[in-house]
Amino acid sequence: MTRSLWPGSRDDAVSSLLKRGIPRAGGRALLEPQLTLISHVARTRRDGTTRTVTPTTDTTKIHAPTVSRPQYEVRNWLLHFLFLFSAGLGHEVFYITCLPCIHWNLDPFLCRRLVNMWTLVMYVGQVMKDVLKLPRPHSPPVVKLETRVDAEYGLPSTHAMAATAISFTFLLSAPSRIQFQFEVGLLMAVTLSSLVCLSRLYTGMHSVLDVISGVLISIILLIVTYPYWETFDRFQLSSRLSPVIGVALPLFLSYIYPELDHYSTTRGDTTTILGVGAGCSVGYWVNEQMGQTFEPQGLLPVPLPSLTAYVLAAGTTRFLLGVVALVGTRQVVKTVSLQVLYLWYKVPKSDESARRRKEIEVPCKFVTYTAVGLMNSILVNRVFTLLGLL
Repeated sequence: MTRSLWPGSRDDAVSSLLKRGIPRAGGRALLEPQLTLISHVARTRRDGTTRTVTPTTDTTKIHAPTVSRPQYEVRNWLLHFLFLFSAGLGHEVFYITCLPCIHWNLDPFLCRRLVNMWTLVMYVGQVMKDVLKLPRPHSPPVVKLETRVDAEYGLPSTHAMAATAISFTFLLSAPSRIQFQFEVGLLMAVTLSSLVCLSRLYTGMHSVLDVISGVLISIILLIVTYPYWETFDRFQLSSRLSPVIGVALPLFLSYIYPELDHYSTTRGDTTTILGVGAGCSVGYWVNEQMGQTFEPQGLLPVPLPSLTAYVLAAGTTRFLLGVVALVGTRQVVKTVSLQVLYLWYKVPKSDESARRRKEIEVPCKFVTYTAVGLMNSILVNRVFTLLGLL
């Protein structure tokens, strides 16, 4: 992905990339090279010190061994921002805006399907990471543009899994709900999932093997579960056991998540996803029991609404108000739950590291994001109705 200035010949660099799963294409690494390393070149002496040479100068100095993150120079800003944006499609900000937006502006049925599959594939992917414990690509030779998940393992890529699952779940579910050209939907699904997959290579967070494994696992899960989607829909919306299982099972899965010998964000992120899934599941069940599902009325599939100025304004207003409601709910519930848990476990409020403890992290995140899921599925659309936006 990058042309490194670290010691070694070009053949050594290419060989190193091949060992990490990056294929050779015409003597160059795939996606090579929109970034160029410009960090110091370090050579270790026998006495344990290092001699550092800056590529742009002949000045040298002796210092104790240090580990620094490579700097880089962007050589193609268009691709750089495209892949950074695509990588963002797998982060919390995207999930807390895009998936609810489908609920508010298109069809709650589709949002429910997407949340169900997203929760399933993400849990499977996160658990596989921490069971297999296969490392992410090393830097150098790659340039890592993200730091938050450095402590996480690499295979499979959950970004690739989520992008594949969301794109193709929507493609398979939408034809029975809305009228659109299937070929156009297929092109959009392939484009979206491909951009997210390629962004994981560009940002240096995954090898080709990680990404391909993530895509294949999602495809297998889609194939295995697809025949049972309608059966699960009926159980989720109609069974009296649905709200109980919808909360108890995700909470149980959060607590039995594989333990590591070091702290990783995977447990917290997985609990977040399970909490959203639990909240939405209960919320959709409540809507069904109250007889107000906010789904499109009339003969299905319904045509897509015309993009008039009013439709755009109303959709934008719903999106902005909805995001404010979800973010506000997140902040309030997170703050209250942390205060209660700190008090219960007699932890000083100034101890920020306590948030990583299982007995605090799991209930805090689960309660917080269950509340977010409930807000999205039950309350937001009712507020829109009162304001005349639906």
